Amino acid sequence: MSSSSSSSQMGQLVADKHVRYILMSEKKKESFESVVMDHLRMNGAYWGLTTLDLLDKLGSVSVDEVVSWLMTCQHESGGFAGNTGHDPHVLYTLSAVQILALFDKLDILDVGKVSSYVAGLQNEDGSFSGDMWGEVDTRFSYIAICCLSILKCLDKINVVKAVDYIVSCKNLDGGFGCTPGAESHAGQIFCCVGALAITGSLHHVDKDLLGWWLCERQVKSGGLNGRPEKLPDVCYSWWVLSSLIMIDRVHWIDKAKLVKFILDCQDLENGGISDRPDDAVDIFHTYFGVAGLSLLEYPGVKAIDPAYALPVDVINRILLTK
Repeated sequence: MSSSSSSSQMGQLVADKHVRYILMSEKKKESFESVVMDHLRMNGAYWGLTTLDLLDKLGSVSVDEVVSWLMTCQHESGGFAGNTGHDPHVLYTLSAVQILALFDKLDILDVGKVSSYVAGLQNEDGSFSGDMWGEVDTRFSYIAICCLSILKCLDKINVVKAVDYIVSCKNLDGGFGCTPGAESHAGQIFCCVGALAITGSLHHVDKDLLGWWLCERQVKSGGLNGRPEKLPDVCYSWWVLSSLIMIDRVHWIDKAKLVKFILDCQDLENGGISDRPDDAVDIFHTYFGVAGLSLLEYPGVKAIDPAYALPVDVINRILLTK
């Protein structure tokens, strides 16, 4: 179909409104949503700032303000918390590193300290805990590997054991769970495939079998769900799509229908994207909606790297410099 007919039928990305929504939500610190999200502020900052960069509007925030707040979240241990005065966790540590990567400010980090914190969370069996309390999940394997790769410190962990642990979480349907024997879920599949992609270990994936499972996530509306029989959700536009791209099976889904589903989840008046049409918008789904459109090569959205969840130009700048 020609681009003119497709765009007129499909609706448009109201990018300027999403930019305004993100900039406003950062100012509304007293709102209910903001209080509930307080301990997650580092993630919210990563989602919002990455979205701005994908829409080529990162220049509309004060780098110094963000970076000085971010550094107040770092602990003696080297790890970062979700906000000032909270406990460190590998999840917030990755978000902090990703934000600094966006701004090209990784040089302000004590890389040795941060990477030692992350590496110290690896367990004897190759798995990773999220923090000192010891919960184990393949999400944390991905987060640690992604973070250490950006910092160029993958040699601080036992990569072979880390990969073996992830492979031990592979299921008969081709998917992956959070621990060995746990059911396949699109979010965990992204984490496992992403970690395997970063470590050059994708040969452990049965691409046709997993590709089939992932394609089955597309429902009638064009949206994607995370498991069989669940409702579609914009965030799976990221988890499922990035996995399909990494295993080279993205042509197995109907991309145009997925674009339409994401665009239908926009708040056309006030900006922001919701989990499904007519629900309340939030920063999380706004990021995953725009990131999904980026993976779908939607015009006017910068390319995002499916494994690192950062713009391709940012990843090239980091990985291609000595």
